[in-house]
Amino acid sequence: MTNDDIEIIGKNVKDMYGTFMGKVVGTITEIDGSIQSVGIDCGSQGLQQIQFEQLVVQGENVIFIPKWRLDSQRLIREKQLTLRRLKALMDIVSENDDMKADAEIIHEKYKFKLATLDEMESEIKSKLEERLIELDTQMKSAKMLSFDAKVQFKSNEISEATFETVKSCTTEVIEHVTHEQSEISNVKSRIADLELEVQEITAPAEKNIQESAVTYLETPEPQQVIQTILPEAPTEPIVTPSEPIEAQVSPIPEPPTESEVTFAFPEPPQQVTSETSHDDNDNDWLARMEAQ
Repeated sequence: MTNDDIEIIGKNVKDMYGTFMGKVVGTITEIDGSIQSVGIDCGSQGLQQIQFEQLVVQGENVIFIPKWRLDSQRLIREKQLTLRRLKALMDIVSENDDMKADAEIIHEKYKFKLATLDEMESEIKSKLEERLIELDTQMKSAKMLSFDAKVQFKSNEISEATFETVKSCTTEVIEHVTHEQSEISNVKSRIADLELEVQEITAPAEKNIQESAVTYLETPEPQQVIQTILPEAPTEPIVTPSEPIEAQVSPIPEPPTESEVTFAFPEPPQQVTSETSHDDNDNDWLARMEAQ
């Protein structure tokens, strides 16, 4: 343990926004003498062990840094460095294909590193969501305290000075919570941007294949041009009669009346006698003789 490390004992611990958290009462060290954790007396919350990397000495105070901030900063820093190295490696291979076999080993190493960082990223995202829930609860509590103090002031239960003190303290808490929520949103946005960069670098071949397929499908095939000759429209104007055409209607004959209708009754047959038959035969004989 160095002299600088020993100087933190007995100092007050505050968060990043200046709120008092407790006092350093001791440290736990490794065999090599480095500090592993720091014991802080947090009053009613008891003695808490805080990782030494989460504490920064500033003058007479020790500043506490949230764990999610350190983890997210480490993740972003390592992922950015890995991506830069991957890009540099791909540029080297594109310039010299002879180094492709040598670069393959390093490429697999960086891909494994990205996979490890993805696991760390999943854990950090979970912690960020939990912290956002805690901050939302604190925000509601601060607003409730401020509103209740206003009710007490209006009902003459507390003085105006007390109400202003409560209002000032709760407003400060709300500002701290809002600031931390904004920081978490920025960290989540930065992590999402790095995810997109990883996808663009690790899957360029698949993208090129898809683009080639789309280009092939969009290439138009030579088509035979068929010229269709349509009949020309008539040039002579069509005369439309201005007056309506009258249709000639033949008169329909009226049916005859009963007086005009005559019925032809058949005559009864004559009785054939021997005289009648003889006269007919004579007439026929005379007609034949005259014809000769």
